[in-house]
Amino acid sequence: MFRSGFVSIIGRPNVGKSTLLNRLIGEKMAIISEKPQTTRNKITCILTTDEMQVVFLDTPGMHRPQHKLGEYMVKVSLNALREVDIIFLVVDATYPPGRGDEYIVEQLREVQTPVFLIINKIDQIKKDKLDIIKKQYQALCNFAEVICISALQGDNLVDVLDMLAEYLPEGVQYYPEDMITDQPERFVVSELVREKILELTREEVPHSVAVEVEEMKKRENKDMIYISATIFVERQSQKGIVVGKGGKLLKEIGVKARQDIENLLGSKVYLELWVKVKKDWRNKKEQLKNLGYSD
Repeated sequence: MFRSGFVSIIGRPNVGKSTLLNRLIGEKMAIISEKPQTTRNKITCILTTDEMQVVFLDTPGMHRPQHKLGEYMVKVSLNALREVDIIFLVVDATYPPGRGDEYIVEQLREVQTPVFLIINKIDQIKKDKLDIIKKQYQALCNFAEVICISALQGDNLVDVLDMLAEYLPEGVQYYPEDMITDQPERFVVSELVREKILELTREEVPHSVAVEVEEMKKRENKDMIYISATIFVERQSQKGIVVGKGGKLLKEIGVKARQDIENLLGSKVYLELWVKVKKDWRNKKEQLKNLGYSD
């Protein structure tokens, strides 16, 4: 019997949702950063085995929004609760439940979908403390399953897949078996560039950045793909930071991003990056829509 279904991955910012997704898929499809609110869109990734096909929805971390982009991100996360067969609530084992976790659990009480509590980062905590954290979370909600993992180390991920096989309904294969995402290549490329900016900048800059791939085409008579992408920031001072002295930081962003993009596309890449100021874009609906942040 073949099983299939949709699984939403939710949780507070920076609990390891994207790391978990990438581990389960076996490919780097969602960008990762130590900075919170890295994921902005709903990322769809597909895992296909001989027994089942799981369509994962990686969502932005739930938080109190401070601008229209934040409002969009929270709406994406809440909508994902109503579209799936199973919900993964991912939490950080190194912190007890907080007000943010309680808010998420309140939203979960309104759905009938089975919720798996995924306690992540167990490699960073002693077992006696993990047992305490586990009981604290279980007191908040009647979870269908509780699984303790380390997404970074890959610990207990087999248990996650085994539980999925038990809970997913009998169904059809929605996507070809070699397909791992339904996202356009341009979107994934733009996210990989943004990941490197998150990695190499600090303070307010990472959250003020958006990336748009303007052009992506194979060069004639060459085994190479030409990509032109624009990095948008909100202020002139931020542009100076991203470019760096003598263009040094922008060059480093390009080198690191190109390596990941070449791995993704399986081809040599010529990556050209530009930086432009789009004032206060996170609070302007039209600009959010143009950059792909719309319903």
